[in-house]
Amino acid sequence: MPHHKTALRLAAPVAALALALTACGGGDDTDADAKNSSSPEAPASPSEAASGGDLATGESATGKVAEDPGEVTYEVVAQKVDVGTEAEAAKAVADAADAKGKVLATAHVKYTHKSGPALTDGADVHDGTTVFADGQRGGVLIGASEDAPGCEDPYDVDSWKQGESHVFCETYVIPAGATSVEVHWEEEDGEPYVWKFPQK
Repeated sequence: MPHHKTALRLAAPVAALALALTACGGGDDTDADAKNSSSPEAPASPSEAASGGDLATGESATGKVAEDPGEVTYEVVAQKVDVGTEAEAAKAVADAADAKGKVLATAHVKYTHKSGPALTDGADVHDGTTVFADGQRGGVLIGASEDAPGCEDPYDVDSWKQGESHVFCETYVIPAGATSVEVHWEEEDGEPYVWKFPQK
């Protein structure tokens, strides 16, 4: 089954994870985020947003994803973000210099299969997840989340039926001292849903 991140994941050695820094520093995603924050959609109910926009902690979004057997509707909620230390970031990347002044942020996102065909060979729903810090997209750290506590590997899910949930994680490198970390998830060609996690 072709997955968007499979080739990247297989190419990243476990001992020296690849850091994709090309995503850092804004770009079109920042413009789209600014557009969302200026005109957020009103939620359809206390627990589910209408279409894109800011969500409260614990609030879920619903969206459709084109999976291998067909379109699946998911309920998505960002549960938490674990922010590490500069020392941990330096150990996780191939070149410690890439992590200077940066920390790892691991987003834990719960996906529930609401309708559509059962999945039998992995899932792509997590491909729409990104992590931002103080309005700027972080740099994705390929292969860093599979062994994190409470995180599952989406490519190991070989049976996923309606009503079942899985927690997949995404690890990004963000600036140390960021005051706000955001988890974004969006359907293909959709507007992002945004969960904000203020930092101390």
